[in-house]
Amino acid sequence: MVTCKYVRIPVVLFLISVWSCQGPVKHYVSEKREVSTKAMVVSAHPLASAAGMEILRRGGNAIDAAIAVHFALAVVYPRAGNLGGGGFLIYRTAQGDKYALDFRETAPQKAHRNMYLDSAGNVIPGLSREGGLAVGVPGSVAGMYEAHKRFGKMKWSALLKPAYKLAKHGFAITPQEAERLNSYREDFIRFNGKDIPFVKDSAWKGGDILRQPQLAHTLKILMTKGPQPFYHGPIAEHIAQTVQRHGGIIEPTDLQHYRALWRQPIECVYRDSLRIISMPPPSSGGICLCQMLGMTEVTEFDPEDRQKILTIHFLIEVMRRSFADRARYLGDMDFVDVPIDKLLNKRYLVRKISDFDPRRATPSDSIQHGKFALPESFETTHFSIVDDDGNAVAVTTTLNSNYGSKVFVKAYGFFLNNEMDDFSAKPGVPNQFGLVGSEANSIQPGKRMLSSMTPTIVERNDSLFMVVGTPGGSTIITSVYQVILNTVDFRMPFDSAVWTGRFHHQWKPDIVMHEPHTFTPDQISSLQRLGHRFLERKYIGLVDAIIVLRNGTLIGVADIRGEDDAEGW
Repeated sequence: MVTCKYVRIPVVLFLISVWSCQGPVKHYVSEKREVSTKAMVVSAHPLASAAGMEILRRGGNAIDAAIAVHFALAVVYPRAGNLGGGGFLIYRTAQGDKYALDFRETAPQKAHRNMYLDSAGNVIPGLSREGGLAVGVPGSVAGMYEAHKRFGKMKWSALLKPAYKLAKHGFAITPQEAERLNSYREDFIRFNGKDIPFVKDSAWKGGDILRQPQLAHTLKILMTKGPQPFYHGPIAEHIAQTVQRHGGIIEPTDLQHYRALWRQPIECVYRDSLRIISMPPPSSGGICLCQMLGMTEVTEFDPEDRQKILTIHFLIEVMRRSFADRARYLGDMDFVDVPIDKLLNKRYLVRKISDFDPRRATPSDSIQHGKFALPESFETTHFSIVDDDGNAVAVTTTLNSNYGSKVFVKAYGFFLNNEMDDFSAKPGVPNQFGLVGSEANSIQPGKRMLSSMTPTIVERNDSLFMVVGTPGGSTIITSVYQVILNTVDFRMPFDSAVWTGRFHHQWKPDIVMHEPHTFTPDQISSLQRLGHRFLERKYIGLVDAIIVLRNGTLIGVADIRGEDDAEGW
């Protein structure tokens, strides 16, 4: 017989009192800065970080811990953690070998370039963002299994067990999580009715226990049988049926044909001693990050320069120029020729920033993508891990929007993505993040949509230095860029480098997005006189990162903007 217990759970700055009849509810608190001499996990949720740390303490490596964190996030962070989405993984072994795993979603075989256009050739609002037609073929389960098959140390079933327990027994949600579930209640009901775990008769409140029995059942299947049922069995059949019932076009054969792919990481050197290791296309993250750093390298900064008008103006102009190239050239390398070497050529980047005018902003309409010869032919989540052997992994994964397409696979307990919106529904027409694209990112069957996800590992003098990444749509790239600059050029303490206010420019729309208090009123006035326009956003990015000091000490920093958590050992 299980005795009901009254427990107090500290979560971030809250003390939540709950009743549980499932035995003791695990206490958890969100730690924002951790120091360790052995291992570190930083993720979007304390229970996910704890799942990864449990695996590390039991002898697992960084990849094992990443798999445990990923599936735990699918339970405790359903807005972005997932079985029905995809993402990217960067892995660096303790010996310095580097790997990139692409488990991005793909377009179904029945997809075509004009599938979101009306008879007049105009984009139909919302069609690529909600419902079955917005869903790409999910890659997360295949990606995690592929990583385990190549680098895993512990048994696959053991890595999913923490997530299974969380789904079966439930966990206490925080006030922030309750508010989010309440705000999407009507969307959940509109697409799925009321019989899903995220809808109840009364409003959610902090301390309520969220249990997900269908998801626990699915995790149990995956623990014992691996990914086979998800891509070739009953789960695949049910995904296809659910998507088609909501107007989509995914067939069981789309799941059968899905493969996670190992790719060559994007690498570049910054200020001689730092080597950046990040994702190649279909992520735009690695190329854009290296472009921005390459353009930045033409200027030497004093640590006191960060708040100077000229420095802010310069960094905005760097961002603007890189996103112009993103819009023109980047897409799935298996379908289009992406001129990586030319885009990252030092001379090209120096030439690209050479027209910087310290006296005025450059109108985006006057900036075109670079010209060189070509052959004729928000929501996301990130986690960073370092194990006690020095292996490091950076993973960014997503459903795209909060809860993806809002379509829920009821029998198996998970949301499906709306990643089809990351294609260019029509070249030149912006997606939900305001990003425009070209023919390089047009829709084709089996193609992977362009992403901004930027899981990144940084070496200093050939040794592990930083593991970093963030959610945030198009702001992902500029958030990672600023954390690196804050740490390296402006010599900020690592927690300040992550927590300080951020800003963002993406070429079009021609506007500088910024967090409250990032700039003073005088700074904004000065920048406006240069021709910049501003839009304030509540927050930009949720960076979860680890830095390795010269003596080997690990500092894990979780973003103060969310309930993200750092756990060290």
